[in-house]
Amino acid sequence: MEKNHPVNELMASTIQKIRETVDANTVVGDPIVVEDVTIIPVSKISFGFGTGGTELPAKPDKGNPFGGGGGAGVKVIPVCFLVVSGGNVKVLPMAAPAENSVDRIVEKIPEIMTMVTDFKDKKKGKTTDNP
Repeated sequence: MEKNHPVNELMASTIQKIRETVDANTVVGDPIVVEDVTIIPVSKISFGFGTGGTELPAKPDKGNPFGGGGGAGVKVIPVCFLVVSGGNVKVLPMAAPAENSVDRIVEKIPEIMTMVTDFKDKKKGKTTDNP
């Protein structure tokens, strides 16, 4: 027979709280109906948890001394909306914010390319106007 250790109880409690927080309705939200259009939110979920403990030295008559703790974190990020209208479904993606410098640079590439193209076009226009 396996002894039920306090760490096991902490882990079970933490996992149960995560289950209560995160379910299928969190990933695919409740539909929002406005006249003949239905909008369904879709999210991405990340979570993590940790539990730990130690048995403390004690006198034999004190029972099973234990010190420990547990914790969890849940992150819900909107990904897109599904828009259902007239038998058609469209996906409206949510633009994720840049998380680091590389992401910010990648986001700026279209803007930079437009600037370069505009600069080249202006330069070509000036050289053809002024032979």
